[in-house]
Amino acid sequence: MAPTFRLSVGSHLAAIAVGAVAAAAYLTVYSNSAQSLADYISAICAKSFGSAPAAEAPYLAENVSAMTKMMIDMGIRPSGDVDTDFVAMMVPHHQGAIEMAQTQLRYGRNEPLRRMAQEIIVTQLQEIAAMRLSLGQPQPPSVPSPDQIPPAAERFEKSSNAQHLVKEP
Repeated sequence: MAPTFRLSVGSHLAAIAVGAVAAAAYLTVYSNSAQSLADYISAICAKSFGSAPAAEAPYLAENVSAMTKMMIDMGIRPSGDVDTDFVAMMVPHHQGAIEMAQTQLRYGRNEPLRRMAQEIIVTQLQEIAAMRLSLGQPQPPSVPSPDQIPPAAERFEKSSNAQHLVKEP
């Protein structure tokens, strides 16, 4: 059986802290600039991902989009209520994890990682619901759970092989 990895609450908080520091640094350095936070995050990722193979570009683009949205949505206006603010920041954080897991399902081929991505989607949705419930907030509308999406290479391979499996009359 493959090992299961879990991120601790400390890891989540550290990730949020790093994001907050990056956002604060951005605001300090670029507050007089026309550059948006989305542009800043995309630029950081573009620099890091610049050496990636072209075949990985769609996967990386989707992840950059999810991370950018997550970081922007975590930048809340404080309400004066720590609990409300915590949930307001954690919901987009968890939604970002869901979107990155969905991207793994679209492009990944490693079955243990794909199962983990499915598990991430389920647990993050449950945690979002629990946080909102704890504050008496309305639950988001129900959505169907994502089907297992075969990796892009497998989808292509199946469609190519399907031509050969059709029997001639």
